Amino acid sequence: MMNSIPDSFHHIPVLFEETVDSLNIKPDGIYVDCTAGGGGHSREIAKRLTTGRLISIDRDPQAIETLRSRLSEFECVTLVHDNFFNIKNIISSLGISGADGILADLGVSSHQLDEPSRGFSFHHDAPLDMRMSLEGVSAAQVINSLEQRELQRIIFEYGEEKFAPSISKAIVRAREQKPIETTLELAEIIKSAVPAAARRDGHPARRTFQAIRIYVNGELDGLENAVSDMFDCLNPGGRLSIITFHSLEDRAVKHVFSSLTKGCTCPKNFPVCVCGKKPRAKVMKAVSPGEQELADNSRSRSARLRTAEKLTDNG
Repeated sequence: MMNSIPDSFHHIPVLFEETVDSLNIKPDGIYVDCTAGGGGHSREIAKRLTTGRLISIDRDPQAIETLRSRLSEFECVTLVHDNFFNIKNIISSLGISGADGILADLGVSSHQLDEPSRGFSFHHDAPLDMRMSLEGVSAAQVINSLEQRELQRIIFEYGEEKFAPSISKAIVRAREQKPIETTLELAEIIKSAVPAAARRDGHPARRTFQAIRIYVNGELDGLENAVSDMFDCLNPGGRLSIITFHSLEDRAVKHVFSSLTKGCTCPKNFPVCVCGKKPRAKVMKAVSPGEQELADNSRSRSARLRTAEKLTDNG
């Protein structure tokens, strides 16, 4: 049974004005907010539309219920409870041939972090959950069932945690005594496995919690394909704007955007192009939070906004 929806469901949009402005919104255009969350971006986009349309997507059922209330005044908004990885099917099922702008704010929302019952945070004691969709395998099941070598891989690859070997071994030792069930239990196990000197460099559990969250929600599984699909769903001249919060996400987005800007792939010694390939996108300079935003919202420190514009057929 789904938990009741907290009145405080919110997400502090990072790079808010920069992101909405990057979409170059036309009042009669079609836009997609792939990660609508608490509705901050969606609401601002909807306010700028007249005869246009906005599709607001989120995989979190609590977010959808909140959006239903917060966006109820906008007739132009269609809510979709789904994973944006399925954007091509979503767009097709709504009878939309292409969008003029698509936005994705990757990562976990402020509500999911701040609501203890969701089990994302190492600052509160709660059941070890971390499921954005409230469905599927929980973080507790992952922590208590995977072999040590696989836990080490996940923590190292998704958390970029150099102490992954000792942390994964500590987890396995602890669960042999009793199942690890809560966030603070896991946080203390991680803390005990990290050298004292490293504990002074931010919370010692941060990278491991990030890694487990990414694994549980499949955030990087097929992300590059999802970014490509979002771009494919754009009309010529449309823009795709993506906010990332860690290097793994950012690397995936950069790779796809870079591939979209490449044209001719003929060998350099060819006198003329025979492949006929042309650049498909123009990529804008990445945007980072300014000093004021960093001061107001510490969670914005690693955020990057990247935008690609789909070129017309003649480039």
